[in-house]
Amino acid sequence: MLETNEYVRVMEKLYNKSLILESPSDFHPVLHFYFTDALAHIDFTATVLAYNPMSPRNIMSMEYMRWRLDQEKVGDRVHFPGFINWLKTEHPEVYEELPMLWTGIYDTDDPAQYRSFRIVLNPDERGPIPSEYLSMFIDEFFDPAFIKQLYKGSSLARLFDEYAAVRSE
Repeated sequence: MLETNEYVRVMEKLYNKSLILESPSDFHPVLHFYFTDALAHIDFTATVLAYNPMSPRNIMSMEYMRWRLDQEKVGDRVHFPGFINWLKTEHPEVYEELPMLWTGIYDTDDPAQYRSFRIVLNPDERGPIPSEYLSMFIDEFFDPAFIKQLYKGSSLARLFDEYAAVRSE
């Protein structure tokens, strides 16, 4: 019997998570978009490494990822990357509590990025992202304290609304 690929185990970990005790409809719309988006990038990165890139699972993921490129430009979503950098300078204690994937991808001083929809921590390295990082990202995004910050009216949501209001004027 073949041993399960380490990235398949990451996907199993992701898909065993649940928001059943939460109310995603009460999440702040921009924070919810970027929460879901981060999960999609984690999923895409793991599935590309776990399965054939042309598998139906990966093809469906690529379709979502192409769609989300336009969606990140809708409304206040466009302010999210700047918001992360603003938190870094104006509210470092809040910034330090954010998931590492958000701070890595959107911090202009960090080399991490999404490349071809995959998570790349260091563009100069050619190897795949270690599965342990993906597992850690999942744990951070499903940490109950972080999930509480996704709700409308949370301190993080209020800070985002304050930041976006100034930029939208």
